[in-house]
Amino acid sequence: MKIGLDIMGGDYAPKAAVLGAIEVHKVLPQNQELVLIGDKQIAESILRENNYDPGHFEFVHTTEVIEMHEHPTKAVLKKTDSSISVGFQLLKEGKIDAFSSAGNTGAMLVGSVFSVKTIPGVIRPAMSTNVPKLKGGFGILVDVGASADCKPEYLEQFALLGSLFAESVYGMNNPKVGLVNIGEEEEKGNALCLAAYPLLKENKRFNFIGNIEGRDFFGDHADVYVTDGFTGNVVLKMAESFYVISLKKGLKDEFFDRFNYEQYGGSPILGINASVVVGHGISSPEAIKNMVLLSRDMAVCGLVDKIKQAFQ
Repeated sequence: MKIGLDIMGGDYAPKAAVLGAIEVHKVLPQNQELVLIGDKQIAESILRENNYDPGHFEFVHTTEVIEMHEHPTKAVLKKTDSSISVGFQLLKEGKIDAFSSAGNTGAMLVGSVFSVKTIPGVIRPAMSTNVPKLKGGFGILVDVGASADCKPEYLEQFALLGSLFAESVYGMNNPKVGLVNIGEEEEKGNALCLAAYPLLKENKRFNFIGNIEGRDFFGDHADVYVTDGFTGNVVLKMAESFYVISLKKGLKDEFFDRFNYEQYGGSPILGINASVVVGHGISSPEAIKNMVLLSRDMAVCGLVDKIKQAFQ
């Protein structure tokens, strides 16, 4: 198995990405190889500075970088030799089995849809993140930014995608799926939630338990929280702030420690024909390591094939 990593993506790239690659290599079994995509000369220099043999990695040299501020579609089409564009080409050709980047999120979504494409039957791909629970473990929030404006049928599909991800990657048995809403009652919510509720209720391919409110995120009410990408992204950013606030206030608490984004690595793009994970722009080497390992785990468990079967 070959696992691709964009070493040019992220606010602290390429150094943070290459240092993260070192940490990944230390835990990979012999039958799994890390492919570093980006400026080979710079990567080898960073590796030697840290007394690590470049021979541990395969390199695919690229000459361009899609910056964070660039328009995603234009950048992907124009910068064909960028680390993101080349990474998706390698993925499309089957030369790598998984791909991850802490670079431009929009470019990663564009590359996913235009290159490896969505799985037949999937209307829109979705991105997810982990939400810690008070009693241990975590839930899966989906979508967190892939689709800001959603139709009811999108949310129905997000529920299935999130449920399959929770089962396959994290081993959750028959995960409970909740619709994020402003009340528990079936008749509560905006037009989107009111229209989505009966679709989720009638779908027997996942374990729908009804509406959940914001106060339910950190309890055991549900395992998969379904919402539109706009709401999900707001919740994600607020949740990330909990960890930062706890540090600023000098609070040391195991629960708040689990809001540290580094532990989860990144957000998988669900519903496409490959294992792809997008990391936080400020990703540290630890976050890079966990991002890469998540993309590896998605490939190992055959998540894409399970989603294909579910959407046949």
